[in-house]
Amino acid sequence: MKRTKIKLLSYFAIAAVLLASCSGLDKMRTNAPDISYSLTPEVLEAHGGKVETNIRVQIPGSYFDPKATMEFTPVLVYEGGEKAYPTYTVQGEKASGNAQVISKLNGGQVNYTNSVEYDPAMRVSELEMRITASRGANSVTFPGIVIAEGVISTAASLDAESVQGKIGADNFQRVIPISKSADILYLIQQANVRGSELNKAEVKAINDFIKEVKEAENKEFKGANISAYASPDGPVNLNTRLAGQRESSAKTALSRQFSRSKVDDKDADFYDLKNTPEDWEGFKALMENSEIQDKDLILRVLSMHSDPEVREREIKNMSETFEVIAKEILPQLRRSKISVNAEEIGKSDEEIAELASNNPSELNVEEILYAATLEDSNKEKLAIYKKAAEVYPNDWRTHNNIGYVLYNDGNYKDAKVAFEKANSVKPNEPAVMNNLGALELQDGNIEKAEEYFGGAAGAGAELDNNLGVIAMKKGEYPQAVRYFGNSTSNNAALSRILNGDYQGAEATIQANADKDARSYYLNAIVGARTNNSEKVFANLRKAVELDGDNKKLAATDMEFAKYFEDVTFKSIVQ
Repeated sequence: MKRTKIKLLSYFAIAAVLLASCSGLDKMRTNAPDISYSLTPEVLEAHGGKVETNIRVQIPGSYFDPKATMEFTPVLVYEGGEKAYPTYTVQGEKASGNAQVISKLNGGQVNYTNSVEYDPAMRVSELEMRITASRGANSVTFPGIVIAEGVISTAASLDAESVQGKIGADNFQRVIPISKSADILYLIQQANVRGSELNKAEVKAINDFIKEVKEAENKEFKGANISAYASPDGPVNLNTRLAGQRESSAKTALSRQFSRSKVDDKDADFYDLKNTPEDWEGFKALMENSEIQDKDLILRVLSMHSDPEVREREIKNMSETFEVIAKEILPQLRRSKISVNAEEIGKSDEEIAELASNNPSELNVEEILYAATLEDSNKEKLAIYKKAAEVYPNDWRTHNNIGYVLYNDGNYKDAKVAFEKANSVKPNEPAVMNNLGALELQDGNIEKAEEYFGGAAGAGAELDNNLGVIAMKKGEYPQAVRYFGNSTSNNAALSRILNGDYQGAEATIQANADKDARSYYLNAIVGARTNNSEKVFANLRKAVELDGDNKKLAATDMEFAKYFEDVTFKSIVQ
């Protein structure tokens, strides 16, 4: 009888402990609404591919059971799924463990920061706090409480075609300047053109050039230049007279050849005539390239003195050196330089297009690359680039441009083959490195893309754009703004919005000559962030007018949360 009584007392004691345990947890669950939550920012935002949450949990005094442990788990709940943030644990003063301790008397504050990978479905979502409290072997799950709604996804809204490939540009010139030049040398203190000079190969080449241009249907003369010089020795007045006479004699000799070829050179603007009485610049250039003893001393004299008489006197004082100069340098300065200028007129667009279609081998590589730019459709461009690669397989641009068209068509697999072929023809060409990096970026391989972009220095605006896209994906908005520079693209405007430069963002949008629905949508976001409802409504109307899908987008975009119940806003998005 005594033993039974003791056993019953033990059962009652255990039951009392369990009831006390459960009543403590039940009390915490009942009073859970007394716990307060505040978020910074109040609405979650996606940045760098993640949704970070900063939650301050305030637990009131007289709430926490000293022997209890509580686990907080924020969970983003959205259509089709949910994503839990890492759990945070706190405990009472008498509970075992190493978690943050919450005072029974004073309560406590929990500062929680963590992130999850962003999913586009999270735009429309709820952040729910789920809590489980435990004491000993007992645990109680609290009803979930919604502490935030939606995710601002503006940072994740890069334009779909934001990653740019780079074409291998043609160097086609329809009008190509051509010219032929020669020097006529004179004896000291003379200005007559000697027969030996007229029979020099370079002068004969000018005569042949004149005949060639005259006879060609696609070439025409643009004039002639004559620059006559005297060497910087002797009196200035003598050299002035000699330079003028040499200019005249050179013109006469050249005009005679034009007449023989029946070219009219009588137009007042046909000849560009110049003369230099003392050619110190020519003297300096020849001295710098010579092996003459004391040349450094002579060059120093030129730098120290600007007066031509002083220069001449100082140089002549070096008697032995001056003898060499008089023999090797000065004769080359007694000259007239003549140049005949013309233009070669290339094929017309019609001729190039016809040959590209029917006889591409008749086009040079610049012409056939240019031919592709005359076509509107990617299909026609691709056909021409493929012909170009057949005719000119050793030009990296032909293969690169095949890849460029395929890339823009979304055929990344075949584009990669073409880019790799271009890279094999000319390894590490910046444009090709940019394009290989663009492919990796499209596949989400940011590190590999950066590796390629690192070898693409000099690829120009396309590379800067792509580096800006990477900075945006990483949430590095100041760097993105720098990379986009003066670009007026939607992504450039977006980078400024995310960097907090709303005035700069609007200026970028206004400067965009090709504004589309996205441009106006971004400007509506600028309006929302600057509390300018007129700007919000005006730009949303235009965005919806250009693309009806913006109705549904704006209706659930947390950028416009404060307008959700506004009559004007509803009239635009419904």
